[in-house]
Amino acid sequence: MSETLSGRLLVLLSDGPARASVAALRRAAGRQVATTLDVRSGALPPEQIAGADAVLFQRLGVALVNVDPRDTERAARIRAAAEENAARILAVEPERRVAAYAGAPRRLASGPAGSRSGARRSAIATRSPARRGPPGALPPAGSETTATWGLAATLVPGSKYSGKKVKVAVLDTGFDLKHPDFPSRSVTAVSFVPGAKPQDGHGHGTHCIGTACGPKEPFHPPRYGIAWGASILAGKVLDDNGGGADGGILAGIEWALAQGARVISMSLGAEITVDTPFSEVFEAVGQRALAGGALIVAAAGNESDRRQGWYAPVGHPANCPSILAVGAVDVKTQPANFSNRGLVPAGGQVDLAGPGVDVLSAFPMPLRSRRLSGTSMATPHVAGLAALWAEAKPKATATELWTLLTQHARRLPWLSTDVGSGLVQAP
Repeated sequence: MSETLSGRLLVLLSDGPARASVAALRRAAGRQVATTLDVRSGALPPEQIAGADAVLFQRLGVALVNVDPRDTERAARIRAAAEENAARILAVEPERRVAAYAGAPRRLASGPAGSRSGARRSAIATRSPARRGPPGALPPAGSETTATWGLAATLVPGSKYSGKKVKVAVLDTGFDLKHPDFPSRSVTAVSFVPGAKPQDGHGHGTHCIGTACGPKEPFHPPRYGIAWGASILAGKVLDDNGGGADGGILAGIEWALAQGARVISMSLGAEITVDTPFSEVFEAVGQRALAGGALIVAAAGNESDRRQGWYAPVGHPANCPSILAVGAVDVKTQPANFSNRGLVPAGGQVDLAGPGVDVLSAFPMPLRSRRLSGTSMATPHVAGLAALWAEAKPKATATELWTLLTQHARRLPWLSTDVGSGLVQAP
């Protein structure tokens, strides 16, 4: 478990005067407290975040406290201060490391023949109650001459909406700012990775942005983008190896809210076991984002191997009840082999499914486009369609937007623990 933790702490603060929160943090964590309180853009430089004793993300009511993993005494003092200030400090959690969700499932170490050790074995030990939906007609695979199979399956080509006047934030590995399919688009790009510019040196972020907000008419067909009229907020929270941590995600969400994003897409996360509770911090962030008008959409994770009968639970932070968790289906609208399952009764369910196998989308030059698979690919389908619904229903709250997505989903003949309410559909 130590490999999955950074050594830093997340501190959840109660609603109240921000200046009082800063004062409480100084008493608990140190004198150098950086805050987004006076930053209109909502984006603190990543170097400032890394160098401060603590960082307060004011809109989220969450602080990131820099603690040397070897300094157990200081960590203990912070936890003691939290107990003494229980009315203001609601929870203290270790920061997790996270990664992009794409590609084949990461294999854990094998145990005896026919079994899996560690987290995987724990992951399949419990099954949550599930229901079946009515059979749904399978969309034709087609030849993808005009639109990708994912767009066809979600009825995007027939929609009259483009996501106009809707801001969509994609928190990932950044974006190829010189991609030729986005010459005249509104793109605001910020990096939260120390020493890195927003340019995507990995490809995962560009692919996700391409699906969620790509062009209606790319230079080379087929069409792969959904919300072609939306404004793009590209937050680089993962490095060029596809890795990051909770603090970067929180910095990105804070910035997205400050920028007025209605949809925040996160194709990233961390593997958990069925006995891992969801994060109190990220659950509060999900709730506060919804209250502030933004829907957070996150990937369920790729740790399952269904052909072998192994199912992993929805990962962090998608397992939080107030964050919409997305599973993946293939061209036959069957659950993807790698897609995680809702195994934890108290939170951690799959809410919706999106196309996530062999998905064509934008990729940094010189490749221009590429096919990838993962719940990472399913998530921007949902995010892009959320933008279309936000344009169709401009007065809808973020919670109402969630309801519209689930109510209009195509019901599928699979367990709701695998596909939630079904396959997301365009308005």
